[in-house]
Amino acid sequence: MSGPDSSAGSGRPGTFFPWADPFVYNAREHGLAGDGVTNDQPALQALVDTLGAACADDGQPRTIYCPSGRYSIRDSATAWRSGISLIGAGRSATRFLLANPGDRTVCTPLAWFTIEQHGASPSRHIADCTFACFEIDGSGVELEEYDPYSKGLGLQYVLRGIFRDLYIHDVASTGFGCDFLQDTLVENVLTVHCGRLDPGESMGGAGIGIGVGGWGSIERCTISACTAVDNGTNGIFVELQDADWAPTRGIRVVGCHTEGNRFGISDWGADGLVVSGCTMLANLQAGYDVSALGPSGVAGRGGVVTGCIIEDNVTDGVAVGNTPGPYTFAANRISRNGRYGYWQHNLDSGRQAVAADVIIDGNEFWGNGLDGITVDSPLTDPTVTNNRFRNNGRRCEHEYDDAGESVSYTPLSVVDIAADWRPNGHKGKCVTAADQEALVVGNSRTELKLAPRRPGSPTAWSDGPPPSGARYRLPGAPEVRAGIRLAAGTDSATICGNRAWDSQPDKTQTHGLVITDSGDCHAGFVHDNDLLGNAEGTSRFDTVPSEGCWYQNPGLDDSGRPGSLPTPEKGSRDESPDP
Repeated sequence: MSGPDSSAGSGRPGTFFPWADPFVYNAREHGLAGDGVTNDQPALQALVDTLGAACADDGQPRTIYCPSGRYSIRDSATAWRSGISLIGAGRSATRFLLANPGDRTVCTPLAWFTIEQHGASPSRHIADCTFACFEIDGSGVELEEYDPYSKGLGLQYVLRGIFRDLYIHDVASTGFGCDFLQDTLVENVLTVHCGRLDPGESMGGAGIGIGVGGWGSIERCTISACTAVDNGTNGIFVELQDADWAPTRGIRVVGCHTEGNRFGISDWGADGLVVSGCTMLANLQAGYDVSALGPSGVAGRGGVVTGCIIEDNVTDGVAVGNTPGPYTFAANRISRNGRYGYWQHNLDSGRQAVAADVIIDGNEFWGNGLDGITVDSPLTDPTVTNNRFRNNGRRCEHEYDDAGESVSYTPLSVVDIAADWRPNGHKGKCVTAADQEALVVGNSRTELKLAPRRPGSPTAWSDGPPPSGARYRLPGAPEVRAGIRLAAGTDSATICGNRAWDSQPDKTQTHGLVITDSGDCHAGFVHDNDLLGNAEGTSRFDTVPSEGCWYQNPGLDDSGRPGSLPTPEKGSRDESPDP
């Protein structure tokens, strides 16, 4: 092998490093062409192996510097070595083009080191590696059958890693798919349209996916300032990889943006995941998801979500299920989502848990399609305090159908010039036309705007837009659209200091507080809630609250005396007048 890159730091144009470093190797001077034609994978593998052996011998990490260029990586993944970093000249300047024209069954991540292929483990890990300042383009990979290992980066058991300033796009499976990251930083990673070949419900297919649990109960990893757009499953997720492992603490997601994915950010098995200052917008299923969808079937618990904007997601803003709790949502704006602002539920495939100690405090819930909060699975000791529920229940339009000359279709809309709908009155509904279904993200008086069929798709229709004039149908609106709706057993709840009202001239939020015939509020401490100003009344109790302490809830009880309980008959509504 020739020696280190003596020109690094020489001051000539295009040089990345501002000082000479004998352990920095210019890839162009060690066999890589960077011309977009030559297959650079064999030369990259040889250089990684040679430098990795040298690092193992003397303990000195090495860096491969790839100047601006188009580096073709074809038909084989590059097995990585400890102590070897890969640095480019910047996003869109240094581009790695992944492809597998020689064998459509082969995955070609730029770098991988895994349990299955390489025996990765806590005692056999890679350490002190930095990947920075380059682009991975996965659009050249085609597979006979979807494979979740067809990632952009696929490393497991990484110690003291840094992943920074990367642009990863159009990868067949997960763009950044690295597991068990100890003392590691993932920063300013942009992932776009990854999971390109994901059929829809398979493993992988995310922008940033991080498996946890391999190092034990604590893994110190921070995901910061990352952006994930139009990825097949999650924008960003962490998932426990083995049901027998302890859920992992120490993971933080800070200042990230997720948009147009199936889920925005998901917690599928961490303990104490911290998510702060993030934006989760226009994702197709939920902005934030806690559930048992990961490979271990274990949902997250103990998490804190704070200071986030969770808005315009096609179905729910926040979906929480299968968790034993606790969980905290504080000081977030959860608005304009297609169904619920917050949905407590249990997936049938996961643990049917009674969630304890869920805290929902100081959040803004407004403009959501149905309820601000819906509880569809049991809670014990929940705390719902100091929230504002305003102008929810936007999905208020009646059933509607039409056909004929007034009706036309585009890939992402239905137009009916004869209609006169309330703006966003069909938000979140499913429209049926020509035996196809599509989800409505919003509407004007004459146009339904539709969600793409899957992340990144240019159309909402599985078989293309229906022909002009074809009949379409929209379902009606549910009778009850509340600030808070309890449709499952809720025990020892603290519900206080909330305000639930509708400030619109034509109100859509029917009630402040609803307990359905399948719900309950037992031994609740419910006080100082302002439930005045909704479309139909302050409350509706199809199940009368039992025991507990209710007082000073304007419009709900008139006594104001501590210890009083509301007493509407079962199946009736509290018709306390609203101003």
